[in-house]
Amino acid sequence: MIDADPPIDLQNETPPGRDYAINRDCITLSRHVLEQLQSFSPDAQDLSALMNRIALAGKLIARRLSRAGLMEGVLGFTGDVNVQGESVKKMDVFANEVFISVFKQSGLVCRLASEEMDDPYYIPENCPVGRYTLLYDPIDGSSNVDININVGSIFAIRQQEGEDTDGTAQDLLQNGRKQIAAGYILYGPSTMLVYSIGKGVHAFTLDPSLGEFILSNENIQTPEHGPVYSVNEGNFWQWDESIRNYIRYVHRHEGYTARYGGAMVGDFHRILFQGGVFLYPGTVKNPEGKLRLLYESAPMAFLIEQAGGSATTGTQDILDAIPEKLHARTPLIIGSKEDVALVKSFIQEGARDQEEALMAKR
Repeated sequence: MIDADPPIDLQNETPPGRDYAINRDCITLSRHVLEQLQSFSPDAQDLSALMNRIALAGKLIARRLSRAGLMEGVLGFTGDVNVQGESVKKMDVFANEVFISVFKQSGLVCRLASEEMDDPYYIPENCPVGRYTLLYDPIDGSSNVDININVGSIFAIRQQEGEDTDGTAQDLLQNGRKQIAAGYILYGPSTMLVYSIGKGVHAFTLDPSLGEFILSNENIQTPEHGPVYSVNEGNFWQWDESIRNYIRYVHRHEGYTARYGGAMVGDFHRILFQGGVFLYPGTVKNPEGKLRLLYESAPMAFLIEQAGGSATTGTQDILDAIPEKLHARTPLIIGSKEDVALVKSFIQEGARDQEEALMAKR
C-alpha cells in the first residue's frame, strides 16, 4: 500500500514534516561562472559580472511579464515596425530598454546590438574600459505575450575587436565561434536561465524568495535522438521539396511527435532536455529564412554544440556561417545529432535530384 502524501498546509505552502529548506551549498550563477573558469582573474570576474547583469535583466522582465495582464501599457502593439519589418510589441520595447539600462551601469559593455534596433547602441562612458558586446533578442516569441504562453530572451557575448572608430561594428560580422558566452532566459511556470561559456551547458532556476538564479541542471547533454520535431507546418507549401519530404517521412513513421509553441526558446528548451529537432527552414521566396543569425541562430547553436547536439543551415554548420550584415537571417535546423543528420540527408538528396534534373536538361 502506497503512503499518501501528508496534507498541504496552505498557510505555509509546504507539506508538514518535509524540509524544503534551501541547501546551504546552493550554487548561484555568479559563483558557478567563477568555478567553471577556475579563476578569479579579471577576465573571469568580467564574465561573472556580465552574467549577473543578464540575470538582473531577466528578473526585471520576468516580474513585468508576471503582472502583464494587470497593468496598462504592457500588452499589444506600439504601432511601430522594427528593422525586420515586423510589428513591435510593447513588451519588446520594454525588454529592450531593460537590457540597455542594466548594461549602462555595468562598466563592461561598450555596445549592445538587438534585433529591435537598426544599429548598435553605444555606451561611450563604458568604451574606454568595456571591450564586450552584448547581442540579444529581448523577447523571443513576443506574439505569445498577449496570450500568456512561454516567451524568452536570447543573448550572446563577444569581445570587441579593433577600435570600431566608424561605429559600424564590422567586427561583429564573424562566425559564431567568436562567441565567448551564449544562452537564454525562459519565462514560464518558473524562470530559467541557461548558459554556456564553452564549458558545457548549465541551467539555473530563479528562486523568487531569494531573488537569485540557483543551479538546477549541470552539464546538460542532449540525447542523440529524440521523438520531437518542432516546426510551423503552416508553411508546408512554401518550403523546398526536400523539407516537405522530411515532414512526410515523420508523418509516416512511428515514434515522432509534433510540438510547436511559436517561441523558439520554449521549443528549443524541450529539445535540449528531451531530444529531437527544431526547424525554421527558408522558403522558396525567402531562402535565407526568418531567424537572425547573430541574435538567435548562433547563440542557440553555441549551446546545442556544447550539449552534444548540432545546428546547421542545411548546407553548413551554423557556427561557421558569416553574416553579411548585422541583421542577417539564416535557415535553422537544430537539435539532436541523429535528427539533424536525418533532415540534412533529405536536403542533400534534394540537391542531388536538382543537379541530375539540370544535367538531364542539358
